Amino acid sequence: MTSLDSGLVLRTARPGDLDRIGALLADRGEPADAVDHRLVVEDPDAGWGACAVVVDGDRVVSTATLLDETLVLAGVEIPAGQVELVATDRAYEGRGLVRALMGWAHERSAARGQLVGVMIGIPYFYRKFGYTYAVPIPATRPVPARPDAGAHTIREATADDIPVMARLQEAEQARADLVVPHSPALWRWLVERDGSTQWVVERDGVPVATGRTTPPDEGLRLAEVAAVDEAAGRALLALTAAREATERPGTVAGDALEPFLGAAGEEAESYYVRVPDPVALLEHLRPVFGARLAASEAFADREGEAVVSFYESHVRLPFRAGVVGPVVPGGTMQGPGAEGGAGVAPDMLASLLFGPHGITGLAARQPDVYPGPNADLMRTLFPPVRADVLTFYLP
Repeated sequence: MTSLDSGLVLRTARPGDLDRIGALLADRGEPADAVDHRLVVEDPDAGWGACAVVVDGDRVVSTATLLDETLVLAGVEIPAGQVELVATDRAYEGRGLVRALMGWAHERSAARGQLVGVMIGIPYFYRKFGYTYAVPIPATRPVPARPDAGAHTIREATADDIPVMARLQEAEQARADLVVPHSPALWRWLVERDGSTQWVVERDGVPVATGRTTPPDEGLRLAEVAAVDEAAGRALLALTAAREATERPGTVAGDALEPFLGAAGEEAESYYVRVPDPVALLEHLRPVFGARLAASEAFADREGEAVVSFYESHVRLPFRAGVVGPVVPGGTMQGPGAEGGAGVAPDMLASLLFGPHGITGLAARQPDVYPGPNADLMRTLFPPVRADVLTFYLP
C-alpha cells in the first residue's frame, strides 16, 4: 500500500473492488473490459495480486493489471510482463496515477523475475515509462474476395478445444525466430471472453484451423489464423465472413489468406517493449548468442569478445568456440569503436534484440547505432529477427 497525494492510496486490488473496477473499465473502455478483468483476477494463475488500484476512500479512481507472458527467442524462454486494463476516472486525470501504477507494475514484474515488458498502447504515451517501439505488428487488410470453404465446417471454440488450438498455433509459430505464445491461462480467458470469438474449423470432424474474430461492430476482423494446410486456412476466412484480416506472413495460414487480401494501409504499428536491466537480459540470452556464433563458419571456432556500448555504460561478451559469457558490465564508453565495439543507444536495445532490422538495418536508420570495426561479428550476434506475437488483445 502506497500513499499518494491528496489522500489517494495505491494498493493491490481486492475482491470487494470487482464491481467498482469493472464499472471504471467499462466507462473508459468497453463493457467487455470488465469481463476480461474478472476472468484475470478470478483465475488461479493470475489472481488479485495481478491487479492494482488507486482509491479515494472507497472509490476506485485508477487501475492497471500485469499479465504474465513468455517471449521465446531462438528457443530460449524469456519471462515477461504485459500491462493491460489501464483506466483512470476522468475527474482524476492528470495527477500521475497511471505513472504510479506503471511503477507498481514494473516493481511487481521485477519481483516475478521478468526481464522484458511488452504491451500494446496508445501512441507515444508509454514511451514515458521506458517502452520503445520494437516489434512490428502485422498489417490488417481488407477482404475484397472470399474463397470457397470447401468441405469444412466451423464452430465456436470451447475449453475442450484449447489443446488442439495451442498445437495449431505452435506449428505456425515454429517458423519464427521470436514468438509469444498464449499462456494456458490466457487460452482459458479467450474462450470465455466477450470481446472476441475463438473459432475452430473442422474437416471430416477433425480440427484443421483456428483463429479469432472481433465483434461485427468492431469490423469483424480475423486474426491469429493457424491452419494445417492452405485449404483449411481459406475455409477459416470464408466461414467467418470476416471483412478484414490480419496478415501472418511466413505461415501456412498466411499463405492461404494472401491471395484474398487487399492492399495494406500505410500506417505502421509496433509493439512496445521495455528492457529494464540490459545486463540481466543479455546474460539470459547467452545461449542464443552462443548458438549464433556456433552456426557461423567465421566464428564457430574463434575466441574473443564482443563489446557493445550503450554510451553511459557498456558490456563485454567474451566468447570461445561457440560459448558466450558470462557478460561483463562496465561504465561509460562514448567511443566504442576504439575498443573494437559497437554503439547502441539504450532505447534501441529492444529493437536490436527483437526487431526485424538487426544491427545493420538499425545502423541505417539510427545515427546512434553502429556496428563498429567488427561489423561481421556484430551482424552474427544481432541479426534481423522475425517475430510472431500472440497477445490477449488484438492490436
